[in-house]
Amino acid sequence: MLLAPAFAVAQAGSGSVPSPYDPEAALNYSQKAIGTVIGDYAFRDRRGREVRLSTYRGRPLVINFVYTACTDVCPLIVQTLARAVETAQDALGRDSFAVVTIGFDAAHDTPKRMRAYARSQGIDLPNWTFLSTDEDTARALAEDIGFIYYPSPKGFDHLAQVSVIDADGRVAAQVYGDTFEPPALVEPLKSLLLRRQLARPTLDGLIERVRLFCTLYDPATGRYRFDYSLFVGLTIGAGSLLTVGFILVRALLRQRRMERQRRMGLGA
Repeated sequence: MLLAPAFAVAQAGSGSVPSPYDPEAALNYSQKAIGTVIGDYAFRDRRGREVRLSTYRGRPLVINFVYTACTDVCPLIVQTLARAVETAQDALGRDSFAVVTIGFDAAHDTPKRMRAYARSQGIDLPNWTFLSTDEDTARALAEDIGFIYYPSPKGFDHLAQVSVIDADGRVAAQVYGDTFEPPALVEPLKSLLLRRQLARPTLDGLIERVRLFCTLYDPATGRYRFDYSLFVGLTIGAGSLLTVGFILVRALLRQRRMERQRRMGLGA
């Protein structure tokens, strides 16, 4: 699910005057990144320890770019993302995917600033890491995922975008807007997890496929729930197909038996 693209103008500092912004070109640029395998870049977490993107291979990864001096749009995106991530972890499992928030203002978004930023936003969800890096790495990853940012008189202008990366490090989906509903993030993640379970021809894989398929969003509560009625309907449908198949096979066998008896009678 794609929401309307938003180009965020954040408040902080001063910078060079940006070129005129073209929303259609930015959206096309972002969409063309889908299918790109992101590089194995190095970052530093809130304690200054090195973290490489290859660490997250094997499960989906959500990437969110911010800069810590932003006081309006970036915090809004992070808070919206937090609600969606909490919903996704509740529906899909807290360890089924990971999230990284990366500071792209390399000169200021140090591990200490990212640590303070995470604390100020109240982010304390599992498998969500806040990372710092240098300017070249930030721009290289931004190019890989189709994220646009550049200095403006108010700080930075940037695309309000969250990227979903698959287990092989490939850009799978983009979520746009400074606000969005949880399904905009949860559904791409669920599709990736379901696809991975389809490759597991085991009983556990089958059970997990059924669970994911029957986990549906309830707009009334804003949460996902396991829809037992859908599971029952699937079971009844499968039973009906088996019953019809049994009747058809029995009729076919009966017809063949009668034909054999008829041929034997003619031969006598």
